Amino acid sequence: MPTARRTAILAVLLVAAGSLAFATGAAVLDGEADTLADDRIAVQPADGPNGDYAYLNDDDEIAIDVSASNPNLRNSSFEGVNVDSRGTIDDVFTITYTADRSAEVWIEQDDAGEQGDGNLTFVHEDGSIENESNGVTLAPNESVSVGLRFDTHGAEAGGRLGADEFSIHANVTDPESETMTTADDDSDSSGPTVFVTGSGAERSLSASDVDGGDTVRFGTDGMPIDRSNVTLDGLELEGVSVERVEMTAGGSPEAFPDAGDLEAPRDPIPLGYLALAYDFDPESVGSMHLRFSIDRDALGDADPEDVTVFRRSDDGEADGDWEPRETAPLDEEVVEMRDLPADRVHFVATTDDFSTFAVAVHTDRIGVEEAEIADEALETGVGTTVTATVENAGGAAGERTLAFTADGETLESETASLAPGESTTVTFPVGFDEDGAYDLAVDGTSAGTLLVGDGTDSSDRGAQGGAGGGDRSDTGGDGSGNDAGESDSGSGASDDGSASPEADAPTEEPGGFGIPELAGVTGVLAVLLGWLAVIRRMPRS
Repeated sequence: MPTARRTAILAVLLVAAGSLAFATGAAVLDGEADTLADDRIAVQPADGPNGDYAYLNDDDEIAIDVSASNPNLRNSSFEGVNVDSRGTIDDVFTITYTADRSAEVWIEQDDAGEQGDGNLTFVHEDGSIENESNGVTLAPNESVSVGLRFDTHGAEAGGRLGADEFSIHANVTDPESETMTTADDDSDSSGPTVFVTGSGAERSLSASDVDGGDTVRFGTDGMPIDRSNVTLDGLELEGVSVERVEMTAGGSPEAFPDAGDLEAPRDPIPLGYLALAYDFDPESVGSMHLRFSIDRDALGDADPEDVTVFRRSDDGEADGDWEPRETAPLDEEVVEMRDLPADRVHFVATTDDFSTFAVAVHTDRIGVEEAEIADEALETGVGTTVTATVENAGGAAGERTLAFTADGETLESETASLAPGESTTVTFPVGFDEDGAYDLAVDGTSAGTLLVGDGTDSSDRGAQGGAGGGDRSDTGGDGSGNDAGESDSGSGASDDGSASPEADAPTEEPGGFGIPELAGVTGVLAVLLGWLAVIRRMPRS
């Protein structure tokens, strides 16, 4: 396969302030062109306002000049691209294959030359066209429209963007070895002209010269939805049946007052809100694709598959529903192919209605619904079980480690993994070798109190003894030899000096007559009766 190469001039000047018109359109090979590969590859400025950034120099070679030195730019106030900005200048020039076979074309910036500030990438509608791996195959009479994507954050005014030169490469198919390929020739269609204006979290979008069934693509230059955490990167309208489209887009980390906060089943967490206003019949658009991205650090541990865009129904009711829309992350291969920032997760959401939207993420919400103990009282050394019902009330799968505690001390733990809406039971065996009353819980949810033995431990007995109950001992708790509950200061007063209930109650005196006393009386009576019998038997005088 013969290879052709053209080196061309690239000049993109950086300024503190400036203006650009963003447009889209296909090229038409109807004028002078820079040709290579035996005139089978033609390069020329694109139709539309952005084509003014490209021109043929005195050597009839394509030159890209986004600066005041460009002879096509008659606006004296224009100087270049703003610093600290991102954007895309669509459809600057076209590459057309004019032979009857096919060719693969791509662009490379000159690494040998001095590189400028910032970042500049040659792109087409599907992503980067730089390097052979991103080459575009052109069928006979087919064109590709090429634009510039730039990022000037960190650059300084007065500098330039990208390299001094760039090369257009073409692998031209050998006519003797390649079979015939065919493609529809749509090069006669210029396509819609698109303009995007605005800054910060607002954009005005307009498209004109829209043919029936066209797809209109707006690049929104990373419009903030929640600062840089969540951004709107593009918006596409498919199947447009009106000639002109005008819209405004606005982003906010907080809910818009007329729509209210996101409320949806399983309580997804809102990451930001997007409002779209329009002046055309929504029925004139087949579908809309919202392209947005989220900073990987802001997304945290959440699974990108759990990110969903919700649309607020516009039926006029205050309690209108938030309806989920088809949302999917882009494959890593697509991200790489389109040369998208790798430190962000990129998504596309599809809807056929316009309104206010919320970008949200589902999370797991795993918790213990209830816990209960099989037995409320046991003997020491005997075991029982505690069973907990665990449910995932969130919209994402997850897992949680549940702690089983007694009096706040963890005895055991168990991990539960649950899908959204799923529930399960977790059982913990339990038993104690010491008497006592134990408060049992699973992940903070009480299972009840378990009584072991007589239900008292050493601290309980101490408390009971301090109240005058339990076993009595010769030595009191203070080592004084007094019974528990008595002191030298008297037991009839409480700590605050007032009379205690025990002091007010009648004092029971001991009766003083027990079994030993009864035995003594019986002995005395026996002796008296014995003497009485002897006296009766004595002779009388």
